Amino acid sequence: MQKERPFGVTILAILEVIGGLVLLGTGASLGVVGMMVGAVPYAGWFFGPIIFVFVAILVILGLLSFVIAYGLWTGKGWAWAIALVLAVIGIIINLFSLPGGIIGIIIDVIIIYYLTRPHVKAFFGKAPTPPPPPPPPP
Repeated sequence: MQKERPFGVTILAILEVIGGLVLLGTGASLGVVGMMVGAVPYAGWFFGPIIFVFVAILVILGLLSFVIAYGLWTGKGWAWAIALVLAVIGIIINLFSLPGGIIGIIIDVIIIYYLTRPHVKAFFGKAPTPPPPPPPPP
């Protein structure tokens, strides 16, 4: 029997794919900038490797976004845990960018609230186990 994916989980998975595409696009754009900087005498040897590191990080994060989106789409428990951890990290990061980070904090709080709803937890196999039956009377 296949579990039915909650609509909100579908939205989160799609947003994760979009985020991955943005990260890959940003990495590609930064890579082009890095190639142009690399052609500048005396600047390329210093800034080129720094830009390459940022490009590598963006590409890796973009690819990880696709993996997380797959996990969310298919109801993998590890994706649920990663999504919760990323939402908490998002709240912490947005605390340092106040007042502009308030919208990010609100979004991350909504994600945490949604992911902890019983029907969503059940989709990811995180539903609480029922209590054991009471012992028979003596």
